[in-house]
Amino acid sequence: MASGELVARIDYRRQDVFEAVQPLLDQLTIRGDIQSPESRRRTEQVFGRPLSPQEVVEQICREVARRGLDAVLEYTRRIDQATLEPETIRVPEEELAAAHAQADAELLQTVRHVRENILRFQQAVVPRVVRIPLPEGQGYLMQRWVPVRRVGICVPGGGAAYPSTVLMTAVPAQAAGVEQIAVVAPPTPYGAYNRDLLATCWELGVREVYRLGGAQAVAALAYGVEGLPQVDMIVGPGNLFVTLAKKYVFGEVGIDALAGPSEVVVVADASARPDWTAADLLAQAEHSPGASFLITWHEPLLEQVEQELRRQLAELDRAELTRESLRRYGALVLVRDREQAIELTNRIAPEHLHLATEEAEELLEQIRSAGAVFLGHWSPVPVGDYVAGPSHVLPTGTTARFASGLSAVQFMRSHSVICYTPEDLQREAVHVERLARREGLPAHWQAVRLRVE
Repeated sequence: MASGELVARIDYRRQDVFEAVQPLLDQLTIRGDIQSPESRRRTEQVFGRPLSPQEVVEQICREVARRGLDAVLEYTRRIDQATLEPETIRVPEEELAAAHAQADAELLQTVRHVRENILRFQQAVVPRVVRIPLPEGQGYLMQRWVPVRRVGICVPGGGAAYPSTVLMTAVPAQAAGVEQIAVVAPPTPYGAYNRDLLATCWELGVREVYRLGGAQAVAALAYGVEGLPQVDMIVGPGNLFVTLAKKYVFGEVGIDALAGPSEVVVVADASARPDWTAADLLAQAEHSPGASFLITWHEPLLEQVEQELRRQLAELDRAELTRESLRRYGALVLVRDREQAIELTNRIAPEHLHLATEEAEELLEQIRSAGAVFLGHWSPVPVGDYVAGPSHVLPTGTTARFASGLSAVQFMRSHSVICYTPEDLQREAVHVERLARREGLPAHWQAVRLRVE
């Protein structure tokens, strides 16, 4: 990146765009070790020596598995500098109710409106039971779907409050039929002490809220500790330590995904407005860290967007953090043509993909890897973050190549059901016999033979 540049420029005429983008992508995976200097200082202070995030998480999870709530409270005190007692980790229901009673009426109106949007979408995607009759006889086959019983939701609370995350995680779980939902949020003014967050939980019918954050909260959910029963699945975003903790406990419980820093790719043509495009990039960069890529084959747009980035940054409250995100994790990319734009986009496999082109629906047919796609100039990413209906918990760091965004589907598990009649079993017996004999498993055939002879 040249000195004085606000954001990196990548030009297909001077370099291989795929090779040039790769170092940026490498930073965005869970191997990227994105930590602030303050986080590194705190790690050394808490543990007495410099440890990698992986080492920190492993130590915390092992201790919580071994010592339970005592370890959770100890790490909450040492890392979050919050002193809690066994009886104070859970937010009392009366405190939730009081936060709701004192909440801004317009906020609650928005929460109800968004809940309805999410429910309408999520209930529509809930899988249905599939029952297939066998060709002859009265038997049948079935694929049956049932919801997970108990879910833990991680809600961030370090630099901002996120009632939207409660909506985008709890409501899909409710649409699936999950019976028990436990929310954990760090013991901070933006976390479990935030009245907007607590009011949103109450409005949605969530009554279990715990003042816990970080890897210790994930471990408490996964293993269960005094006052916080074990869950079956953990979902929700978080920092690198939360993500690594989810990876560590996977197998004890299910998880949604291994999410990293938020990211957007805007694919734009000559029809894109520079001011709108710049705003789309800034909206992602202000997560800090947040990655923002513009990919275009219309060269004049690059300079126009960079000018707009500078102009709009001057008006933002989080300008310095946003500027640093652009500098470290952003790029304005000139590609050869539309085909190369699609190829590069699929290589990046972005969390958010905004197709800001005249032929957005046509381009969509060529997209195979993205967490969520926003079509056309009137579908900016924030509508997905806040109101549309699909969850904003999405795969990041190129994992959209194989992972999907959170939805009601992920809160459900399926099992097959096989119901044979005597006639069905008689018809299939010869095929069981042939395969069982070939595989050297005579007891398999015996279990069928005794019934059909």
